[in-house]
Amino acid sequence: SASCCSELPFPPSMDSLLPSSSLPQPPPPSSPSAQDSFPSPLSPSHNPSLLSFDSRLPSLQRNPSFTSSISVASDPQPLVAATALSGSIPASGKLHSPGRTASLGPIGNAQFVVGMPDSSELTERGELKVFDSVDELAAGLADYVAELSEAAVKERGSFAVALSGGSLISALRNLSDQPHLKTIDWSRWHVFWADERVVPRNHPDSNYKLAKEGLLSKVPILPSQVYSINDALSAEAAADDYEFGLRQLVKTKVVNVFMTSDCPRFDLILLGMGPDGHVASLFPHHPLTQDNEKWIAFLTDSPKPPPERITFTFPVINSAANVVFVVTGANKAEVLGKIFAEDLPSGELPAQMVSPLNGKLVWFLDKESASKLPVSQSPSEGIL
Repeated sequence: SASCCSELPFPPSMDSLLPSSSLPQPPPPSSPSAQDSFPSPLSPSHNPSLLSFDSRLPSLQRNPSFTSSISVASDPQPLVAATALSGSIPASGKLHSPGRTASLGPIGNAQFVVGMPDSSELTERGELKVFDSVDELAAGLADYVAELSEAAVKERGSFAVALSGGSLISALRNLSDQPHLKTIDWSRWHVFWADERVVPRNHPDSNYKLAKEGLLSKVPILPSQVYSINDALSAEAAADDYEFGLRQLVKTKVVNVFMTSDCPRFDLILLGMGPDGHVASLFPHHPLTQDNEKWIAFLTDSPKPPPERITFTFPVINSAANVVFVVTGANKAEVLGKIFAEDLPSGELPAQMVSPLNGKLVWFLDKESASKLPVSQSPSEGIL
């Protein structure tokens, strides 16, 4: 029978996962390439480092109508959250938690509340979690993903997550450490890609290869529940094939459906961001940033090689229950500053177009990437 989006590491037709029905069939694709099996899961011990509470929180500029939260994360102690509200305090200050202090730089006029980030009010741009180092970010990210996985499994019996490429996979490395290796119910995970390069699965540019080597081969995830593209197809055919397979998995409720449309509602979409503000394979000023029809789009003119790719569109990204940006490094600082400083024309900075319709957006940043979040030039403007 005709295949849908291919599975990993054995890519037989996804039809075997679906109930017998009269579902429409796509044109028969070429046979997908062979893949090797995952090795046994790894289980190294893990002792996460803690964040010192003298870290400087960035100050941010905002439209006066917005409300924001900034948090510095620490494990296992409570988080210190700074929530920017209307009010008036001196232009700098300190947040106190039992035995610890977080310093704040020049911030204009604002009122601050100490508490857990989840109790903070959020802006249109989402919640910010700023970590002192990439290692501490990785530990915090693993905890956060594990919590979302547990909640989704309890609520609907599965966890549908979409990955991207780049440095994101490295940031997920702690998921293969204890305690997460043992406590996460990996048998309920269904893994997709928010974007993929149309190259063989063993090619260095393959996001599948990156995720397999960096995470998937190290955890006891079911191969039949990891959905890679059919790399034997053209970019256009691969995108159609992947969307067809995703539609079948929405019909069978492996992936949830958005409440007011037929869009898939992923439990979590994990995204990185390029120095140009691109997200998934949605690049600045590219026509695909305005595509509201397709779930999965293709491009053959990517400004970043390789040129042929498939990608989730914004309707799919913004239908997710949770979207997490993972952004690290000083080379991302300038574009992050622009994203949080002002509203730019649609398509100019694709990352600014990520705004879940009925979900949660969280930014995991290290202090290098957060270093240029803009400082208010006028006390009347507030922050963020």
